[in-house]
Amino acid sequence: MSTLNPTNGRLASTTRDERLLSFDERYRQQQFTRRNWTLLYGALFLAALIGAVAVSDFSIPGLVKGLPMAWNYILGTFPTLTLENFWADLADWYWGLRFWLRLLVETILIGFVGTVMGGIIALALSFPASRNLVENSGIYFAARRMLEFFRTVPELVFALIFVFAFGLGPFAGVLAIAVHTAGSLGKLFAEVNENVDPRPIEGVRASGGNWPMIMRLGVVPQALPNYASYLLLRFEINVRGASALGLVGAGGIGQDLYVAIRQFEYTDISAIMLLLILTTSVIDITCEAIRHRLIGHTLTQVA
Repeated sequence: MSTLNPTNGRLASTTRDERLLSFDERYRQQQFTRRNWTLLYGALFLAALIGAVAVSDFSIPGLVKGLPMAWNYILGTFPTLTLENFWADLADWYWGLRFWLRLLVETILIGFVGTVMGGIIALALSFPASRNLVENSGIYFAARRMLEFFRTVPELVFALIFVFAFGLGPFAGVLAIAVHTAGSLGKLFAEVNENVDPRPIEGVRASGGNWPMIMRLGVVPQALPNYASYLLLRFEINVRGASALGLVGAGGIGQDLYVAIRQFEYTDISAIMLLLILTTSVIDITCEAIRHRLIGHTLTQVA
């Protein structure tokens, strides 16, 4: 017949109490540390906000005074449309529609070609820029810094450089968008690569695959939907960017918009801007449909 040892029971109870106290103490320390870091980050954010307001001369009274003036400028760009002569007024407003549409197509093509070129460069650089895919820290460092340079320099600066090198026209705009896109997408693609499942990579490596084969068979199939999603989003951004590059002579409808602004052709400004807004909306809806189709197709394959 077994007997219960009171000493062992007290020891077990004491051990449990010590563990609970130890757990409670660690939890309180973690909460204290988290609270201190939260307060520190909040203080830094507040300091940065105050500094930004001071440097930018931000003023609530100035904002209240300036917004109506900005709205009046926007209203001044719209023509007067009457019911009696609606179609004649509309035709007079869009007198250059055929010419603007040609420039608009040029702008879309600049954004498309620049996105494709930049996407190819970004994909090539994203693999050495992924910490989990390269063992050589020098290669990783060089790839990361190159991507940073590409996306840090503004597109307008690249456009000015390429306009000086290759002359006025769409080619300079394509190169400017391609370089900046390579830097932005390269970082996003690299972050996608760093989040892939390592098991397929190990499987390809264990089968004797070399580094390009590991990238092709172990990484790309997992990351492809995210690649496509980011690429479509960047295409939408680049179409808007291509319209701005025309201001420095890099082709597209931006050149005519710049001329209209300089010559105070207010109705031309609103006509061109409405075309750009409509085009961006159509591209956004189309890219969204393609993304959803890709995501749905991927989920169906996984299921």
